[in-house]
Amino acid sequence: MSDSKNPSQHAKGKGGELHQHADTTHPTMTTQQGAPVADDQNSLRAGARGPGLLEDHVMREKIFHFDHERIPERVVHARGVGFHGYFENYSDQSELTAADLFQRPGEQTPVFARFSTVAGNKGSADLPRDVRGFATKFYTRQGNWDLVGNNMPVFFIQDAMKFPDLVHAVKEAPDRGFPQAQSAHDNFWDFVGLMPESMHMLMWTMSDRAIPRSPRFMEGFGVHSFRFVNAQGVSQFVKFHWKPKHGMQSVVWNEALKINGADPDFHRRDMWDAIQRGDYPEWELGVQIFDDAFAEKFEFDILDATKLIPEEQVPITPLGKMVLNRAVDNFFAETEQVAFCTQNIVRGIDHSNDPLLQGRNFSYLDTQTKRLGGPNFTHIPINAPKCPMHHFQQDGHMAMTNPTGRVNYEPNSWENNPGPRENPTDGFHSYAEEIEGTKVRERSPSFSDHYSQAGQFYISQTDTEQGHIADAFVFELSKVERADIRLRMVAHLRNVDESLAKTVADGLGLESLPEAPTPAATPRKDLPSSDALSILKNGPGSFSGRKLGVFVSEGTDAKTFDALKAAAEKEGAVVAVIAPHISGVCDSNGRKIPANEKIDGGPSVLFDAVALMPGSQGLDQLANHGPVRDFINDAFAHCKFIGFNESARKLFKAVGIEQKLDDGCLLLDANEADDAASNFIEKCRSLRYWPREGAINKV
Repeated sequence: MSDSKNPSQHAKGKGGELHQHADTTHPTMTTQQGAPVADDQNSLRAGARGPGLLEDHVMREKIFHFDHERIPERVVHARGVGFHGYFENYSDQSELTAADLFQRPGEQTPVFARFSTVAGNKGSADLPRDVRGFATKFYTRQGNWDLVGNNMPVFFIQDAMKFPDLVHAVKEAPDRGFPQAQSAHDNFWDFVGLMPESMHMLMWTMSDRAIPRSPRFMEGFGVHSFRFVNAQGVSQFVKFHWKPKHGMQSVVWNEALKINGADPDFHRRDMWDAIQRGDYPEWELGVQIFDDAFAEKFEFDILDATKLIPEEQVPITPLGKMVLNRAVDNFFAETEQVAFCTQNIVRGIDHSNDPLLQGRNFSYLDTQTKRLGGPNFTHIPINAPKCPMHHFQQDGHMAMTNPTGRVNYEPNSWENNPGPRENPTDGFHSYAEEIEGTKVRERSPSFSDHYSQAGQFYISQTDTEQGHIADAFVFELSKVERADIRLRMVAHLRNVDESLAKTVADGLGLESLPEAPTPAATPRKDLPSSDALSILKNGPGSFSGRKLGVFVSEGTDAKTFDALKAAAEKEGAVVAVIAPHISGVCDSNGRKIPANEKIDGGPSVLFDAVALMPGSQGLDQLANHGPVRDFINDAFAHCKFIGFNESARKLFKAVGIEQKLDDGCLLLDANEADDAASNFIEKCRSLRYWPREGAINKV
């Protein structure tokens, strides 16, 4: 795809057209120096698909000011949790890349990974509907490599110039300081409704990908196209993928709301607990590898961060695995002070000309310098390389090391302690890509298709997942006060999928569908479904690593309880006992069963499946106890597998679901305790009994 001097296809209204005439109804936008701004949509680059230019004073000033808006908290990704571990390389990949960590089979490289939400502050909860950051620092033998990604493979915008606007729009409104950590408000939907390039990412954020059950159960992506370069200078493009060992899993929206109330630290607690019990979170790192010829013929521009390459077209090549096996010693010193920068790459890895990535390379370094007090944040232990460092950089705020002796410059002719020199053989070399183009602020026409992959994502989902996406749009847009913003979004959805638009319109109570905007590029309807884009089509097939909540009361049948506990632990699941009192109960054999949670502090939303095993005494009191009723009602409404004994039938009757029990509710027969328990855990491998959701929604 060649560079073009055609106008950008950025949309500011119904269609996708660029407003090139002067707007006399508003003041002219200027820089902080008062210079009028001609284009606030596109960064300056060498050709429409070329690299960003350092001289872009308009973008640099805009992002520079944005990066410095908050101290000391991160402007975005403020709410996070991090852990130590290692990356184990699978095989010799020297033909693919010269990156040192991929050369020797079985070698382990230390890593630190941080998982985060984007929109909320440090005090927000873990389960808003939000993108999740997935950032990994590799302490390689030849320097630190930061793979700074998300749990979604695409993003809202194509050019870093618009990043401050995106974050301003999704954050709390400046005149009122709310809403916090949520996108369900006018500013966000006003912005994305004027940015058709956001449509693909909106499908992801309205899907269950935006409410993962735990960081352990979500994928990670490098988002951009990068380059691998081998020792001979041969390069291929790559896209990075993290695949979780335990498979993907999300929650439902009502469940997320209740988890945030029951345990706002749910994600960080889950990660902490898993590591403490030795069930180490693990992901496989793989890459999609493709050359320039594929990039030329691919349906979309590989430099466009709002697009992905389906795994069916370019399969993932596994490179190694990451295992997180150690918590931090001090949360502030490590998790808060860790500084990730997309510019941190090592020999054998290089950037592409993706305009979003080019802007991030400036933004991250600038942000970390401000947030951590100066240029010496690399001296902080969590950020310092674990390989030898030699340079002449000196002084600055909080410098921990400085050159010794007289020599602090290069070249020099001193014989005693002359200091380090460059190494053309082993040093970093950028890929020798030929670059030629006119200095322009424009968007390549190859970036102009904003709807096709959004539609592909939607048709790739199961019926259940499609229902969740529609429900999410209805919920979010119902929080929007301005009717015109709601109409604008439904209009965009008509270019994505007509049935989705109709469902959302019905959910909003619209009398008719608004006219679809004229797209900058005609949406394609021939893109095939991609199973890799669905969570439910890629279930783990195991209940390992999940948590079973078992409600007990005085006189719980010992044989049934023991059989269920044994079956769950054999599967690799965790059993948590919930009881009327934290002191626990005595089972039918008079044995004390300690409780992990008191019933009103251990709601069913905290567990992946539940079992109701009350004793025969005191059932009337339990049936009228609010937390017990909520425990059962929520588990049933959230489509969880429910095991139960005969005594629990009285509880089902009390909450009105006795006649609604389905195949996701299994009797734990005391006479066949072992078989019943094994059968229940086998059913739990599906994680949810989704047919129930359709039945509930019909009522």
